[in-house]
Amino acid sequence: MSITEVEQQQLLIGGEWAGAGSGDTFERTDPYTGEVASRAAAATREDAHAAADAAAAAFPEWAATPPSARRELLQKAAALLLERAPEIAPVVTAETGGTFGWGMFNCSLAAGMLAEAAAQTTAVTGEVIPSDVPGLTALAVRQPAGVVLGIAPWNAPIILGTRAVATPLAYGNTVILKASEICPRTHGEIARVLADAGLPAGVVNLVTHSAEAAGDVVDEMIAHPAVRRINFTGSTRVGRLVAENAGRHLKRVLLELGGKAPLIVLADADLDEAIAAAKFGAFMHQGQICMSTERIVADKSVASDVASRLGEKAAALKVGDPRDPETEIGPLFTSASLARVGELVDDARSHGAEVVTGGEAEGPCYRPTVLAGVTSEMRIYHEESFGPVVGIVSVDGPDEAVRVANDTEY
Repeated sequence: MSITEVEQQQLLIGGEWAGAGSGDTFERTDPYTGEVASRAAAATREDAHAAADAAAAAFPEWAATPPSARRELLQKAAALLLERAPEIAPVVTAETGGTFGWGMFNCSLAAGMLAEAAAQTTAVTGEVIPSDVPGLTALAVRQPAGVVLGIAPWNAPIILGTRAVATPLAYGNTVILKASEICPRTHGEIARVLADAGLPAGVVNLVTHSAEAAGDVVDEMIAHPAVRRINFTGSTRVGRLVAENAGRHLKRVLLELGGKAPLIVLADADLDEAIAAAKFGAFMHQGQICMSTERIVADKSVASDVASRLGEKAAALKVGDPRDPETEIGPLFTSASLARVGELVDDARSHGAEVVTGGEAEGPCYRPTVLAGVTSEMRIYHEESFGPVVGIVSVDGPDEAVRVANDTEY
């Protein structure tokens, strides 16, 4: 695909689709082909401030909109997202490297989130508070907070981008969706669905930006007086920065960060079920999910069997072009991520781990990898790989299994 064929993703501010005030754009390349996948408006501080202003201006009317009207619009958005899923899924593939099935799954689950949010519009309740004054009824009433900033990640882009804004919208808040620089067009599809469903101008705003401008753009929106809540999903490192920034402005922030999820396999486990669960948990979307199974904590009596059987399953997974319907393991999202996964595996190997299968890159992909004999001296024991790599730690009984499962910063 040439640059001239790439549709530019614009900002959505106050109901208007437009480029950045500076006129600048940035590009995202396809992680598998290396070709340009998208070009998007490179927002500045001024654009970010304008988005917050637009959301603030739209807030009073949206907050006063009857719940049934908000419900109808969100239901329409849910239906529209499902209708457009076959068109959106290839965009997910081009920008993030996810398979077509992953893109369709994203749209399906996100549509359900919009439908659930629609149902929540009439679920808001208050509370009767005891009063010392005879005949006085005291009530606690819940009201919309104001402008909500949703900072969405690239890895499950439609699911997590939708989740960041759906419930706030249901409860009468206006929103700014800050797109990931990895998938600006994918996140733009969420804003387009909501706008086309009929949500009023300014209720949903979209900000796209280059990687270099991320700090400035986020700082500007968090500092804006109208922004009352922040929802962030992403890395632990960036989450700390967002939390520190929100704390300086005394604003509430909801964080979903990294993970090092364990799967415990005890001596009496059903190994067929355990292996199936481990395969899905470790290798779904190349392991690029914060809930991915990063560690298998296996009783020493079954650890060897787990390693060999999971290794066979992993070796059979097809690696390659995410556009191929048979592909199960696509590319990692950046070359830096690919290199880091390789470093973690090499470190484990140098400290005595056995590479049961995988352990090498295949173009922009990393072959699904099973490591046996992982110990606490290895980086892979502690660090989130965010790749198709799972380490097996052998333990002696349930007590040690629980201790090892909890031996993590997460």
